[in-house]
Amino acid sequence: MSSRVTQSMLNQNMLFNLQRSNSAMAKYQEQLSTGKKITKPSDDPVVAVRSMYFRSSLNEIDQYKRNAEDGLSWMTSTDEALDEVISVLHRVRELTVQGLNGTNGGNDRKAIAEEINQLKEHLGEIANTQMAGRYLFAGTDVKNPPYGLDDSGTEKGFLSKNEGKLELQVGPNNHVQINVPGVQVFNNDGDGGIFKVLKNIVNEFQAENNQSSDLLSKLDQQLDHVLQIRADLGARMNRMELSSTRLEGLELSAVSLLSKEEDADITRVIIDLKAQENVHRAALSAGARIIQPSLVDFLR
Repeated sequence: MSSRVTQSMLNQNMLFNLQRSNSAMAKYQEQLSTGKKITKPSDDPVVAVRSMYFRSSLNEIDQYKRNAEDGLSWMTSTDEALDEVISVLHRVRELTVQGLNGTNGGNDRKAIAEEINQLKEHLGEIANTQMAGRYLFAGTDVKNPPYGLDDSGTEKGFLSKNEGKLELQVGPNNHVQINVPGVQVFNNDGDGGIFKVLKNIVNEFQAENNQSSDLLSKLDQQLDHVLQIRADLGARMNRMELSSTRLEGLELSAVSLLSKEEDADITRVIIDLKAQENVHRAALSAGARIIQPSLVDFLR
């Protein structure tokens, strides 16, 4: 059974099709102005979910990159401090060899002792090296200076016993230790470490009689130990740099995938928009013929 098509139905269908055409042109114009395929999840839920996943990945990668940069800055400062410690110990060794020479007089030995004592104080300053208000060699107790006066208030030494590790996450399952606990550097034997060795050398050269001792060998042990710690730190710095490079590659891949999901093909959008404009003009032309003529049109 056929249904009767009225003029009202023709008008409504024409308006519906024009509205749909307008909506299509509005979509293409919005894509052209924003450069994005979608502007809200309802435009394409699948693309929206994928975009959210890639954006979440980019946020994680960005945080990992900041961690890697902070970690490298901390380790670089630590490496520079260890380099200075090694330079000081080399100078102390030169002075010790010179002081052990039997041709030195009492005044010469005392002058050497004074210089070594000053180098000892400088080592204390290195032990209290700070970065952004945090002590590099204080373990996890970064707010308190590790070097200072002991309980008696008469002797300075390395007081911190904190050997905690500071680790930063630079990947989903990648944690890198960025600090070197000062105990391992300045008091590795638990009996005063470097500062006690230097104190004994000073006392040796200030004494009236030159006594034989193994202070030079103990100084060499401390020097070798610091060199080993610095080598270990260098290995961790290399690992951090490799992680940073890998994160840059992951970021590039995630940005590329996000672009494929979100970014509109501008050339294709322009072509679609022009085609839709032609369709819209044709619909308007056809609609003008559908509208019911008036009495005036019949009197012409």
